Amino acid sequence: MTYIRTLKRIRQNKTNYRKRTALLTSRRPFVTIKVSDQNIGVQALKPTLAGDIVVASAHSRELLKNGWKGSLNSLPACYLTGLLLGKKAIREGMENIILYTGNDPFTSKVAACLKGIIAAGITTPVSEESLPTDDRICGKHIANYANILKEDQTKYNTRFSLLLKNGFQPEDYPTHFEDMKARILGKPEIKEKPELEKKEAEDGQISSDENLKKGNPSPKKKYRDQPKTSIRSDKRSKKGVENSNSNTEKKSDK
Repeated sequence: MTYIRTLKRIRQNKTNYRKRTALLTSRRPFVTIKVSDQNIGVQALKPTLAGDIVVASAHSRELLKNGWKGSLNSLPACYLTGLLLGKKAIREGMENIILYTGNDPFTSKVAACLKGIIAAGITTPVSEESLPTDDRICGKHIANYANILKEDQTKYNTRFSLLLKNGFQPEDYPTHFEDMKARILGKPEIKEKPELEKKEAEDGQISSDENLKKGNPSPKKKYRDQPKTSIRSDKRSKKGVENSNSNTEKKSDK
């Protein structure tokens, strides 16, 4: 019998050296995606002789700072986390990235995160057929499942207990996803003004237009047209009067 020596990291199922050698020979930066039971973490790295250097990283908990109320390891959360990483990597000057999975499988959550990285503006060699659809990315399948499950209120409350505790309805996943995507990309949210503010603005505009038609200046113009009296000029005039009075008194004494 012959003994075949295997490396320790192969025995521990930590490194796939075929993928690792292909990664290093490409001499390109790469991205790693790790999905846990509750969160997702993404890192953009550069391989060097001393080891891999982390250039940018993103975690699903960062979505909470931007106002995310949904799950932190769902398909929408994976996409938004990848979008965050893509924005950070572009700031560091990274434009081309390849995916390195190692021994981890290529799941739908990994594909959703990769789609978010591509949406941020980074080019990655991947086929579009392997990426999830936009309906699943925005969470429409979760909203449909919640509508079906809502018939049984006990199952609905137990299945979505964390979301309901945060004050979030799972049926609102698509709209909430679009708002979060706009915040991350830096697009301003269009909010309609309440009716009271609209009426006040319209009334103020009508009154100013009527004043102009009548020939009456606006209150700002009246204030500007008024003569400005400075305190210094008043003090100087008082000092001048006092000096003249003192001079006349001295002359009379002489």
